[in-house]
Amino acid sequence: MNEKSCSFHNEEELRDGQVKSVSAGNSPPNDKDSSALLAFRGIPISELKNHSLLRALTADANGWAPGVVSPEVLRAQEEWEAVQNIQPETGSQTDQPAQLISFSEALQHFQTIDLSSFKKRIQPTIRRTGLAALRHCLFGPPKLHQGLREERDLVLTIAQCGLDSRDPTHGRVLKTIYKKLTGSKFDCALHGDHWEDLGFQGANPATDLRGAGFLALLHLLYLVMDSKTLLMAQEIFRLSHHHIQQFPFCLMSVNITRIAIQALREECLSRECNRQQKVIPVVNSFYAATFLHLAHVWKTQQKTIADSGFVLKDLEVLAKKSPRRLLKTLEIYLAGVSKGQTSLLGAQKCCGAPAPHSKDLTFTGVCDLPPHSSEGTWPV
Repeated sequence: MNEKSCSFHNEEELRDGQVKSVSAGNSPPNDKDSSALLAFRGIPISELKNHSLLRALTADANGWAPGVVSPEVLRAQEEWEAVQNIQPETGSQTDQPAQLISFSEALQHFQTIDLSSFKKRIQPTIRRTGLAALRHCLFGPPKLHQGLREERDLVLTIAQCGLDSRDPTHGRVLKTIYKKLTGSKFDCALHGDHWEDLGFQGANPATDLRGAGFLALLHLLYLVMDSKTLLMAQEIFRLSHHHIQQFPFCLMSVNITRIAIQALREECLSRECNRQQKVIPVVNSFYAATFLHLAHVWKTQQKTIADSGFVLKDLEVLAKKSPRRLLKTLEIYLAGVSKGQTSLLGAQKCCGAPAPHSKDLTFTGVCDLPPHSSEGTWPV
């Protein structure tokens, strides 16, 4: 039993044992008796000596009449009753923590619910006209096989879905991500400052999913629930809290999901999807590979939050141009991790002052960048 629970029980016993005796017309305890009782109950006098209940119960007997309850005692009774009614934010103490949810279970949830209203919004491929369409037809990547287009559309449809805090599955996804990244064994509230510690911009993660929808959370779930990529996720998360090179982890992840969505719509992943005869596993691996490359560049080139716009734009160009190269790098990394070799990121030394809060950082994402300038630079 924790300290707070103990104090609640002691307070209840004190109320039942003393306040009720006053109401029944018994003699009020004197200061000496009250002190002995409180000490026996384990409540430090130094903490409660100024409390209205203690003052009422240790008042001068000359001001007390049998059968009359003073206003101080009544107020004290109400205070103790209010204390007893206090419940933790996450529920009663008997609630069991929510079970972790796997990526496949979360995906199955979207496969079994009606997404028709969201599916109407998707544009499966980029519309090209004129020379751009001709050049893409002659020199561009192959088209996605017909049998894989339904799976592709599901990915794009999930990216249209928002976070619904009333949906238990959505809540489990969020809590699983939080637990796996922080190592916490306890549930967390769906709104609160703790999400800023993970790299969201505010207390409500839903506000940061623009352009990626719930697919951004599914990608994070995949990253932390796959045993092969969990270590990588934790490494990148530690890098995001570096005292100099810090960045908002979850916000960066959302931007990488956006890159994956665009690569899928521009058919940059079609060749690999056709080769593997799968879409979702390819998109997941592409997301992880892109995140790994970003972290490697960020670490080795000493990037900071001021470089976020430049880094993300260069990453988008590389990811669309050479997806197979990124995927191969991910394979090498995971093979090295499985053998216990040093990771590509190397050891992190997060010494010095703690990283600033994510809301204090100026982060530029892919969606925040203006069109390409004539000089080929991307202002932050």
